[in-house]
Amino acid sequence: MAEITHPPMDQLQDLEYCIDSNPSWAETILLAFQNYILMLGTSVMIPTLLVPAMGGTDRDKALVIQTLLFVAGINTVLQALFGTRLPAVIGGSYAYVIPVAYIINDPSLQRISDRHDRFIQTMRAIQGALVIASSIQIILGYSQVWGLFSRFFSPLGMSPVVALVGLGLFQRGFPLLGNCVEIGLTMLLLVIGVSQYLKHVRPLRDIPIFERFPILICGTIIWIYSLILTAGGAYRNKPIATQISCCTDRANLISTAPWFKFPYPLQWGPPTFSASHSFAMMSAVLVSMVESTGAYKAASRLAIATPPPAYVLSRGIGWQGIGIMLDGLFGTVTGSTVSVENVGLLGLTRVGSRRVVQISAGFMMFFSIFGKFGAVFASIPFPIFAALYCVLFGLVGSVGLSFLQFTNMNCMRNLIITGLSLFLGISIPQFFNQYWNPSHRGLAHTNAAWFNAFVNTVFSSPAMVGLTVAVILDNTIEVEKSKKDRGMPWWVKFRTFRGDNRNEEFYTLPFNLNRFFPPT
Repeated sequence: MAEITHPPMDQLQDLEYCIDSNPSWAETILLAFQNYILMLGTSVMIPTLLVPAMGGTDRDKALVIQTLLFVAGINTVLQALFGTRLPAVIGGSYAYVIPVAYIINDPSLQRISDRHDRFIQTMRAIQGALVIASSIQIILGYSQVWGLFSRFFSPLGMSPVVALVGLGLFQRGFPLLGNCVEIGLTMLLLVIGVSQYLKHVRPLRDIPIFERFPILICGTIIWIYSLILTAGGAYRNKPIATQISCCTDRANLISTAPWFKFPYPLQWGPPTFSASHSFAMMSAVLVSMVESTGAYKAASRLAIATPPPAYVLSRGIGWQGIGIMLDGLFGTVTGSTVSVENVGLLGLTRVGSRRVVQISAGFMMFFSIFGKFGAVFASIPFPIFAALYCVLFGLVGSVGLSFLQFTNMNCMRNLIITGLSLFLGISIPQFFNQYWNPSHRGLAHTNAAWFNAFVNTVFSSPAMVGLTVAVILDNTIEVEKSKKDRGMPWWVKFRTFRGDNRNEEFYTLPFNLNRFFPPT
């Protein structure tokens, strides 16, 4: 029998820059700008979906996008400095769309006849719900409850969860790419060709520019291509849906965005509070917490760091809760979570540097203040982002599957748990999603609309369903007998901060703050 040459490795070996090593300053700035460009897709799409339903104008939408980007920059800096300290971009989350849609459809708000007044009142109601709901995540994080719960995780249990963080977003990949196939498919093929087949070509000194900057290179080429198609009138007589997907700046961001606007707390007025709105929003907070946990695990692996121990994970969740409170105070129309696409970018570029993400946060805040400049980049057609998602979400999914190397996959127990978690994690949300749209309340349709929003949100999340199935089965079926098969001998040393001496290098707080907040 041939010798096994690929034993399990707790850190990936073919990444060039880890969490605390940095490329040159020129590379760092370009990589940071690439991170900023990538997170624009979600930052533009969520307000584009929600603001018109709230009664907002194109200018309102531009202001919300600016605010979302500004707060995302703040939250990214806070997370990189004081949270998990992983190179994770914190941006808007689709998990909040269902409870926000429930608030938008509240009869008391729908009765407001003036569109602008309805937008303002709806925004204030969303702000109040976010502020109240964020307390759940703050409490679970800083009380260490989430860290204690993470002790039930194993490599077998977390593998499908991390995989579903990426694979569960399949609807934002090719289905949206296909809305403008001549742009989206061209982008997909080009980014695969440049990043994989040309990655060893180095026309500029020793810098692998095709591997480092595939989004900047390919995105610029296809963006110019789409500008030519738009200017040439290729979509002039096409249906509105096609124009929205294919044309540059179909959302009127450039014309409506102000030249200068500094987002500030309570800019839409003081939040209003409703118990039902807050309960509905708590479902999205729980979902984003689970999705972020999986994304943190993936980011640690792609940054050549150890899995974040329970104390660090709780610290990150707590700061993310503060981030959601900031979302509510500023008025971003959605809550925060880890940007999965930016996690995948760590692997695509083979750069897991924390400094890159910190500088990208500076780009987010700068271009949100100078709105016209940011709007130019935000005018990129969404199928370009959808093509990137096909690659990056798939990469994060495969990182989740890589945790299976620490388990015994010749064990039928493990095969059943993994297969069932993955299948139900995709199948159940698909079942719920086919019954939901902004005007229809979804599969759960009791007289309590907040309960409907809660149930539909929780069961529409692949990561949430996958975590529930995997953790319950993994901790109830032959637990003691299967400790080694579950991968616990490898995992147990990463449960505590002192369990592995590398944790201090990766996760120690800056400015000598560990004196005041000693790790446990």
